[in-house]
Amino acid sequence: MGMPETPWRTREERPAFLSRDRALALALVAATALAAYLCYLLVRPFLPALAWALALAVVAYPLHRAICKRIPLANVAALLTVAAVVVAIVLPAVFVSRQFVKQATVAAEMAAEEVSSGRWRAIFERSARLAPLARRVEEALEPRDVAARAVKALQERAGSLVSGTVWTAIQLLVTVFCLFYFFRDRRVTVGALRSLVPLSDAEMQVVAARVVDTIRATIFGSVTVAAVQGLLGGLMFWVLGLPAPLLWGTVMALLAIVPMLGAFLVWIPAAIYLAVSGDWLRAVILAAWGATAVSFIDNLLYPVLVGSRLRLHTLPVFFSIVGGITVFGAAGVILGPVVLAVSMALVEVWRWRTAHGRPGEIPVEHPAPLAGRLQGQEARRPS
Repeated sequence: MGMPETPWRTREERPAFLSRDRALALALVAATALAAYLCYLLVRPFLPALAWALALAVVAYPLHRAICKRIPLANVAALLTVAAVVVAIVLPAVFVSRQFVKQATVAAEMAAEEVSSGRWRAIFERSARLAPLARRVEEALEPRDVAARAVKALQERAGSLVSGTVWTAIQLLVTVFCLFYFFRDRRVTVGALRSLVPLSDAEMQVVAARVVDTIRATIFGSVTVAAVQGLLGGLMFWVLGLPAPLLWGTVMALLAIVPMLGAFLVWIPAAIYLAVSGDWLRAVILAAWGATAVSFIDNLLYPVLVGSRLRLHTLPVFFSIVGGITVFGAAGVILGPVVLAVSMALVEVWRWRTAHGRPGEIPVEHPAPLAGRLQGQEARRPS
C-alpha cells in the first residue's frame, strides 16, 4: 500500500493557523474588550449612584405605573415620580446622615470625658467581681489614650465627610438623573440590554425576575425591616433619656441589615451598662423592649413585605452583603445580593440547557427550586 495522499500538496495550499478572517475577529474581540473596560473605568466612580438609582426605580415602579395611568406624558410622569422619591427617601436620608455625624462626634467626646474622669471605674468597683476586671482592663488598654485616639480619629473622619460633601452631592444628582431616565426610557433600556445579552427572551425573563425580586427583597425586606428596628431602638433610647438616640438607632439599623449581626449588639451592652450602673429599671425596660419589639419585628414584617420572594439561606446572603460592601462600598448592600441573584439565575439557565440540550422555554418561575435548595428545603419542580 502506498502512502496516503496528503490533503495539501504544497505549503501554499495549507491553511494558515491564523487566517486573515480569524485575525480580524480576534482584533475585534480585543478592541471590544478594551472598549468595555474603558467604559467600566468611566462608570466605576458612579457605580453607587447607578446601584441606588436602579434600586429606587424597582421599588418605586408601582408608583410610577399609577402616575402613568393618570398622566400619559412620559417626561411629566417620570419627573413626578422622581420628585416623590426625593421627598420621601432622599431628603430624609440626607438629614439622618448629617445628624448621625454630629451625634457620633458628641458621643465620642462624652465617652472620652467619661473615661478621663474615671467615673467608669467607680461604676465597676461597686462590684467585688467586676473591680479586678476593671483594673486589668485599665492596665492592659490604657482607656484614656484609647479614648483620645478614638475621638481624634472620629473628628478626622467627620472632617473628611464634610470635605466629601461636594462629591456626595454629585452622587445624589447622578442618582436622581439616572432615576429619571430609568423611568422614562425603561422599555428602551430593557430592549437594549436584551439585545446585548446572549440569552433567549425566556431566559432573560428568568434573570430579570431574579434581579427584581432580589432588589425588592433587599429594599422592602432587609433595609425596611432594619430601618424599623433602628427606629424602635432609637426611640426607646430617647424615651429612656440615653445619649445620642439617633446615632445608636442608626447603628442598630446598619447592623440589622447584615445577617448574623443585629440591633442586639447595641441594646444588650447598653442594658448591661445600665444594670451595672445600678439603674435596674431602665435596664429592664430596655432589655424587654429590645427582646420583644426590636428583635421580633423581622419575623413580623419580612413575610408581609417580601412574602416568599427571595428568603435565602443566611450564609450566602451574609457573604453577598458583606462582600458587596467590601467591593462596592455602601452600594454593595444592593449590588452584592444582585450579583448573587444573577449568578443563581445563570446557573439555573445552564442547568436547563444541559438537561434539555437547547436554550429557551425555561419558565420564569423555574429558578425557584434553586432557591429552595439554598434554603435547605425540598424544591417542587413545575409540572
